[in-house]
Amino acid sequence: MSLDPIFATAEGQRLLAARDGVPWRRWGPYLSERQWGTVREDYSPHGTAWDYLPHDHARSRAYRWGEDGLAGFSDTRLSWCLSLALWNGNDPILKERLFGLTNSEGNHGEDVKELYYFLDGVPSHAYMRMLYKYPHAAFPYERLIQENRRRSTAEREFELIDTGIFDEGRYFDVVVEWAKVSPDDLLLVVTAHNRGPEAASLHVLPQLWARNDWSWGSDGPAVPRPSLRVRDGAVLAEHHAEAARVFEVEVEGDAAWLLCENETNLARLFGLPAGGPVKDGINDAVVYGRRDGLSDAGVGTKCAAHHVLHLPAHGSATVRARFRPTDGAPGFAVFDDVLASRRAEADAFYDALQAGMTDPDARLVQRQAFAGLLWSKQAYVYYVRRWLQGDPGQPPPARQGTGRNAGWHHLDADDVLAMPDTWEYPWFAAWDLAFHCLAFTPIDPDFAKQQLLLLTGDRYAHPNGQLPAYEWAFGDVNPPVQAWAALRIFQMDRMMSGQADRAFLERCFHRLALNFTWWVNRKDADGRNVFGGGFLGLDNISVFDRSAALPGAGVVDQSDGTAWMAMYSLNLMRIALELAVADPVYESMALKFFEHFLLIAEAMTTTGGVGLWNEEDGFFYDVLRRPDGTGIPLRMQTIVGLIPLFAVEVIDGAAIDRLPEFRAGLLAVLRRRPELAALISRWSVPGSTDRRLLSLLRGHRMKCLLARMLDPAEFLSPHGVRALSRRHREHPFELDIDGVRLAVGYEPGEGLSAVFGGNSNWRGPIWMPVNLLLIDSLHEFQRYYGDDFLVEYPTGSGERLPLGVIAERLASRLGGLFLRDAQGRRAVWGDSAVLQSDPHFRDHILFHEYFHGDDGRGLGASHQTGWTACIALLLGGPDGVWQRVCRACG
Repeated sequence: MSLDPIFATAEGQRLLAARDGVPWRRWGPYLSERQWGTVREDYSPHGTAWDYLPHDHARSRAYRWGEDGLAGFSDTRLSWCLSLALWNGNDPILKERLFGLTNSEGNHGEDVKELYYFLDGVPSHAYMRMLYKYPHAAFPYERLIQENRRRSTAEREFELIDTGIFDEGRYFDVVVEWAKVSPDDLLLVVTAHNRGPEAASLHVLPQLWARNDWSWGSDGPAVPRPSLRVRDGAVLAEHHAEAARVFEVEVEGDAAWLLCENETNLARLFGLPAGGPVKDGINDAVVYGRRDGLSDAGVGTKCAAHHVLHLPAHGSATVRARFRPTDGAPGFAVFDDVLASRRAEADAFYDALQAGMTDPDARLVQRQAFAGLLWSKQAYVYYVRRWLQGDPGQPPPARQGTGRNAGWHHLDADDVLAMPDTWEYPWFAAWDLAFHCLAFTPIDPDFAKQQLLLLTGDRYAHPNGQLPAYEWAFGDVNPPVQAWAALRIFQMDRMMSGQADRAFLERCFHRLALNFTWWVNRKDADGRNVFGGGFLGLDNISVFDRSAALPGAGVVDQSDGTAWMAMYSLNLMRIALELAVADPVYESMALKFFEHFLLIAEAMTTTGGVGLWNEEDGFFYDVLRRPDGTGIPLRMQTIVGLIPLFAVEVIDGAAIDRLPEFRAGLLAVLRRRPELAALISRWSVPGSTDRRLLSLLRGHRMKCLLARMLDPAEFLSPHGVRALSRRHREHPFELDIDGVRLAVGYEPGEGLSAVFGGNSNWRGPIWMPVNLLLIDSLHEFQRYYGDDFLVEYPTGSGERLPLGVIAERLASRLGGLFLRDAQGRRAVWGDSAVLQSDPHFRDHILFHEYFHGDDGRGLGASHQTGWTACIALLLGGPDGVWQRVCRACG
């Protein structure tokens, strides 16, 4: 067995030890950045989650299903939570959690309004580092709200940096590092840098608390309350579900312990008579000098060590803390040595991973992409049945078991999951998670596989086979990319380990075959092998909301939904063929999915007399099917029409010959239905080697799509492939349905339309997930056609290149979103002089949800290091992760 070099490092050895049960993963950055405003905490009658528990309530109300905090760490069950609280002496509240606008407050939807960066980390979380930028002046909460409310959708979002509050360096850089002495012994170091020209004071409060699981009642015995008590200058932490632990804090000068209870402040929020220690007791003690919310007895369920650091101009100071088992050696004698070792081990881990990367800037970007991915893990707890019915001894929810997610009683989540963005999207999403798993694989293949198995397992997937979309509506439909992800993860893992994890692939296959059947039964409305699904993750891609009732009568035959299912068929066929090498029973399953693919290919071309392919335009379109049987092609050039490129698979002739049942069945189908055989590209003709191509696209159609996709006047941006053709800037698409006039134009930045909430935009920007799929598809076509098949790139340039080279050029354009150009600028930072040039900003990278279609500026959720972290796979040129995977597959 030949292991990847990362496993020879100290961190790699920890990952191997974790396979044998050593609990290196038990503690990690599993605390959310935002628990308030989530569906889980929403018990309102009409599902108004943002209003039911707003930011202003978060410091005072005990959460039911999770916890949040700044730079937080916790165990996998959230029994104990640790985070940082800060106060600059001017704010009206402690900075305990990140602030942002709700969906109705932002001119482009919900939006975090803080500056924080995930800088480093390793998969075992033995070392993690992040940076938070905290102004000297009072945080401009109200100004951020009012200015964004005032702005129209045609204007940019008003950001914290736009207020001028960081001018002249009048802020603190607060660097937070976590390190593990052992799997159960945690070190925290907080280093505060005063970047300003004058002295400034900063209150630093390392916090520890128990998640409140005792206030909600129980069907069985009452849940005991944990306790924190001061003893010998430290805090003893005792929990009914955990061994006792000790929280120690060290700093130059004095520190005061403050204790309260993680209980709702009923008096502040609801005007009810209540007394005693409450959740915001520490906040009120530090900010207002009030002690009535603290515990007088030195016992509580939440505590903080209060330090005041007096920092000279450009000065720094450090606070150190430790959370350890009671049987561990006390004190900080090992602190410096362990921290230095963990930093060096993180360097060694990434040196092994990046051995073929010579560009230091690419190494920096890739490492921060992985760091963001690691920091975006979250302990996610949500038992839908209990949430719908309410808790014993508590008032029943106003919704009375109906409304949002009412059909998902079985869903019982209590796991660490990879989140899209732990502030803007602090909940899993089905197709996002598939890309997260891909990005995780080069650094932690075990976690990647476990995540995909969780999503498709019985506690998440519906008994009918549907996969849950996301917390706001589990019943929505996301693109079925999980089989593709499972196959690519399997291939990467095999490349890294030298072994084929067929057990993983087999488990995925059985679960996804059930999901495929759900699609066939539920999303093929008329049994025509033409699939819908609504918005399918593409939000406002269409002229109307495809998940809502249409403005006129009819249904939409979706080009993307149908192409996704063609892709799904080929992915499952390919997995079945892989499994059939060891177990011939899978040959018949491979044949089943091959036949599905043929039927879908036929439907996309000819169904109902109006196919999804438009020969005049050389493009695939959605078709509006009217009650009288006529069809209206929605002739917008969007990513919807490029998704058929994803349905491609190349099979080695020798591999087919080793599977006689599949080979015989396949040839029989092609002989029986020659008209179907003619639809799939060049099945009977071997490629550059003895390979066969299965694709929705024959050569002519593929060239038509690529001519548009690679045209700078249409889809090809300097920084990747746009979601909508730039042609629609001068020529908007217009549609009249029963007197209702609708239009779509090119919108390269924030969305101008409120379709589907208005907080993301598929009408022009660049999105990482579809770009990765396009690059992957081009590599797959390259496997068949070889280097002699040339396509003009860019369209109109006269230069003709092999498809694999074009895939590399597209990857390079995506890398240009983050890497410095010849002038030292990063496209992601747009026109911000501070972000482009200030040494304390310019090398801290954010991995946004999507990017401006013309200039590459970062847009949407600013920390969506979930699928945008896939850029880590594409960096490194010929030695990049994705290139190595493609070579291994070939």
